[in-house]
Amino acid sequence: MSAATDTPFPQAPGDAPYAPPPSGPDGVLDGLDPEQREVATALHGPVCVLAGAGTGKTRAITHRIAYGVRAGILQPASVLAVTFTARAAGEMRGRLRQLGATGVQARTFHSAALRQLQFFWPRAVGGELPRLLDRKGPLVAEAAARCRLRLDRNELRDVTAEIEWSKVTQTVPADYPAAVAKAGREAPRDPAEIGQIYGTYEQLKRERGSIDFEDVLLLTVGVLQDRHDIAEQVRAQYQHFVVDEYQDVSPLQQRLLELWLGERDSLCVVGDASQTIYSFTGATPDHLLDFRARHPHATVVRLVRDYRSTPQVVHLANGLLGRARGRAAEHRLELVSQRDPGPEPVFTEYADEPAEAEGTARRIRELIDAGVPAGQIAVLFRINAQSEVYEQALADAGVPYQLRGAERFFERPEVREAGVKLRGAARFGANDTLLAGAVDLPSEVRAVLSDMGWTDRPPAGSGAVRDRWESLAALVRLAEDFARARPAATLADLVAELDERAAAQHAPTVEGVTLASLHAAKGLEWDAVFLVGLTEGMLPIHHARTDEQIEEERRLLYVGITRARRHLALSWSLARSPGGRPSRGASRFLDGLRPGSGRAPAGHRRPAGGPGGGVERGRSAAAPGRPRRAHRSPARCRVCRRTLTDPGEMKLMRCEDCPSELDEALYERLRDWRAEQAARTRQPAYCVFTDKTLMAIAEAVPASAEELAVIPGVVRRKLDRFGAEVLALCAGAEPGGDAADGGPARGPEEGAEGAAGAAENSSEK
Repeated sequence: MSAATDTPFPQAPGDAPYAPPPSGPDGVLDGLDPEQREVATALHGPVCVLAGAGTGKTRAITHRIAYGVRAGILQPASVLAVTFTARAAGEMRGRLRQLGATGVQARTFHSAALRQLQFFWPRAVGGELPRLLDRKGPLVAEAAARCRLRLDRNELRDVTAEIEWSKVTQTVPADYPAAVAKAGREAPRDPAEIGQIYGTYEQLKRERGSIDFEDVLLLTVGVLQDRHDIAEQVRAQYQHFVVDEYQDVSPLQQRLLELWLGERDSLCVVGDASQTIYSFTGATPDHLLDFRARHPHATVVRLVRDYRSTPQVVHLANGLLGRARGRAAEHRLELVSQRDPGPEPVFTEYADEPAEAEGTARRIRELIDAGVPAGQIAVLFRINAQSEVYEQALADAGVPYQLRGAERFFERPEVREAGVKLRGAARFGANDTLLAGAVDLPSEVRAVLSDMGWTDRPPAGSGAVRDRWESLAALVRLAEDFARARPAATLADLVAELDERAAAQHAPTVEGVTLASLHAAKGLEWDAVFLVGLTEGMLPIHHARTDEQIEEERRLLYVGITRARRHLALSWSLARSPGGRPSRGASRFLDGLRPGSGRAPAGHRRPAGGPGGGVERGRSAAAPGRPRRAHRSPARCRVCRRTLTDPGEMKLMRCEDCPSELDEALYERLRDWRAEQAARTRQPAYCVFTDKTLMAIAEAVPASAEELAVIPGVVRRKLDRFGAEVLALCAGAEPGGDAADGGPARGPEEGAEGAAGAAENSSEK
């Protein structure tokens, strides 16, 4: 199963493009796996979703919002879902529209803050909001010139990035040198000079009556802090918040979120510390990792079922993180692939970079000839400067490609022009001579776009002409998909669909191999991924020196690996140019992963944070003394390794029909002992332990409290109450002896716990 995010309507298990909305709230839950369903139905109090790559996190949170709306628990206008890119926000709006949850606000942090700032600025400050700068670069260059400092092109980019980092970490110009030293950050030039440029840049903005994107957040925070009446108005509007990619929030974004929330805790956050790759911009996973500490009553759900990648790709990803260090590594999620097996990842060493590019292009051509669409293939590299040699190699091989990071699809001039022409053709209908001879919707679209130069065959070469053709071809494919899903659809229906997509920034796929940096690939996926240039000095990059920086480089490779659904190739070259000295080696991150590179990593070593999927519920606000209960799922059969979802099978840690190692004599002793306990405490036998738990104990025959505690169904309360007796029985004691007399009779409070246990265990009998 696949959870694609780069198709016109991204699909996860159960999703279908252009499908009608579910018939009711229960229909929204159809097709969700057990953990996704837990996310969707956890609508009260703080919720933290730890979601591994490819586990359907967007599906889970959009179904959560839709379920709340369709069930009447959430009012659409009171929900604000925030993420980090316009593409992700557009995807979320598109999915919510499919699920019948219109009216929900899904925006980036900056977009949500800008709307609020524009609305409240006249009341809070007076006058019009200052002009928003499109780009900082020219003003930063002018600020440097005022300081009598000269910046080349690369320095200008780096200094601009330092100013952005300073602002999202709420560092003022005078404090920049000290903040850089404290953060262990390597400044691109003298920190005092950067601080001077930063201060002058801020002065220039004030003189010009301008603000930048970081100011949008800073000013919104300032207004909400200073004007309690405005803050209360915002809080009255938005009652429920969802934050995607929470591992990427900056201190400034976290402060804004806290001001939006006020004293409430109706918050759902989603993230994966192992995908934190933007710390250079001020992002930190600490807010995600500390969520339970800030919200002790939070429900924590772990999503580990990977619907995207084959077991071979998932095994490599798990193995890479198995050697990670640091706090994020301690909370890593061990993924469990839900897909059929595929080919093993391919590791290739080349003599030089051109040979690596040519070899990559040759393998891509083979995949395309074998039926893999070009749009489902990506070449990913560490820095954008690596793209040129691959552009040339793909062009020489006659393989179409696109560079990630171009302007948005619906903002391209040819797409805007096509929209105007299609709208005109829809208005005039049969009277439009362009439509003469068109027999269906796709042929009507082809006829209209042919007038703009579209043909059945792409133009030769690359460049602007090819880019224009690819855009028009994407519109043709969209029309074909739309007509298949809605055979009676008209050209006017398609125009309306395009308008909705443009409003949601929900673009169709342009066919061509994607060339992108690893950072730009975050949130995307392809059938085939080529990770290239994996040498020491490039990954990890040469300027990554501290342990923390090295680990972020490892996470960057992890993100690259987990973009692949089926085919994965990893390569490196020994020299930069043909005939050059072979002085480079493969990345250290590949040690133990590629054949012949040393000890295989402990890919299944359990992280301290608990790798399994499932739910951990916080202490109830109504009963703060009640202990937390951990739900351990999914598990895998210890015999055949199949993923288990049935509660009974999960307790046994094996399929019902797999061979059993049951100690039947011990099982009978445990049953007799349980009957005595049930009679003494006047409660059903399964409230002591269920049959499945007794069977699991009799199969494992634990010899210590630690071994007993890992058996599903032996929660802390029951371990403390019955552990010594059960271990004595496992050691050979008979029920009714000293072991059975070891505990006192249960009091009223324990009887209440027993009733709660009956409710918890009734489905597991």
